[in-house]
Amino acid sequence: MRDEWEHAHTDYTRPAQRQIPASLAESESDWRHYLERSTPNGWLIQNNAMTEALISGKPMYLLHTTKEIDAIRTSGELHVSTGCLVGALYCSPLACQREGLRPHNLGAYLMRTKPSTTPMVFEVIPDGPIRPKGVDYLHLGAIHLRTYERYQSFLTLAENDQLDHAVLTGLRAAAVFLDVALSNAAGHATPAPEFIDQLSSAVAHVPFLGYLYFEVLSEYLMLHSATPETKTYAQAGELNNWLYKRLAFAAVDGMDQLFDLARFNPRHHRLVQLVEGLEPALGPGAAEYVRRRLSHLFARTALHPSQDAASFIFQGADLGTLRQGAPGLIGQMIFREIRYMRRYQQLYHCFEKAKALEVWDYWNNEGIPTPFNGVLPKGEIGIHPVYPRSAVRVWTAERDSKGFLHPAKEVTAVFTPHLASWWAPPRQRGRKIATAGVEVAWVARSPLPTHRPSINGIST
Repeated sequence: MRDEWEHAHTDYTRPAQRQIPASLAESESDWRHYLERSTPNGWLIQNNAMTEALISGKPMYLLHTTKEIDAIRTSGELHVSTGCLVGALYCSPLACQREGLRPHNLGAYLMRTKPSTTPMVFEVIPDGPIRPKGVDYLHLGAIHLRTYERYQSFLTLAENDQLDHAVLTGLRAAAVFLDVALSNAAGHATPAPEFIDQLSSAVAHVPFLGYLYFEVLSEYLMLHSATPETKTYAQAGELNNWLYKRLAFAAVDGMDQLFDLARFNPRHHRLVQLVEGLEPALGPGAAEYVRRRLSHLFARTALHPSQDAASFIFQGADLGTLRQGAPGLIGQMIFREIRYMRRYQQLYHCFEKAKALEVWDYWNNEGIPTPFNGVLPKGEIGIHPVYPRSAVRVWTAERDSKGFLHPAKEVTAVFTPHLASWWAPPRQRGRKIATAGVEVAWVARSPLPTHRPSINGIST
């Protein structure tokens, strides 16, 4: 269990140490070296302001936005959400400057696009330097699968059969592309336009591919961008989060209402248009980057490390074989499929609290009161609710004309080891709710919502 959580975390200040499937054309170390040394902003992977704040051991200031400040004051409790941080309060960093607390560009984005929310400032005083290990939700598949297998008795026989059928149907429909992706990961390149179009079609059957697609493009944009805006953020030690926000909203209708990466599936021509619309110079290289990077990440996140990417085949494989050989992919598919069952609203805490308890224990033992989204250290950071060796204070905040935040009124509320209520609407054709990054700000004793919850941010 601990090994699985270790596998799901990344420390960008240390060499890559994960075990990965055999026959990959490029190792994790190869990619780390390329990203850090051959892209304009790759130096920020190790030397970003957030990582420096973590390892300093000094008090950290974090921004959280909420629509529920009155309920928080009334209850006196703070609950955390699931999503890309598994079980933490979703925040972004604040830099302490003479003029006040300067929001990270992610926080500035959230405040600008969610004007009806109340900004809250959290002061976290750790017990020492914090290990800069971020949880990478793309690597949580084996944990999702193990959790489901442990608690599948909570489902009826018919529900378990329904789940198996849905997963197997999706795999069979996408199997040709999945094998193409493994072949590419093993060094047998296919033309990028053809690969992208196959990927686009496969997302509908295996929604996890939409998450991979989006994260790869986000990485490409943040690390390669050379706009004045990006350079300004880089000078402050920050990757530019506005790039992937704009990408998502341009790519998917209604993404501003519900961040839904299961619908992120631009075909090749549209992909080039989207990237060129953000930064023309990056358009020509986008498809080839996606082909190489997504294939590599798919093999790493889908297959068990004992497997050989050059010989593993999805076409014709039975579900039992795939659970053993590709637990990462099967777990990600089950994790997304199970939420549309009629009774999941009641079973949500059974499955998600189990993972939260495990990761809280892992963070306590690793000395991590403020976990971050480890896909990249881009500024998505959270507060661990049951870290026993740190002090936390919280205030509502006021923003001045220059965008700086100033703590206004202290909030008397404490973290509790509870997950905020989570709700998904019935599945509709072409619309599936995203999880990695659905950070819902429901608070203690809130009734089960009967409308779509507010979303504080994504992960991606």
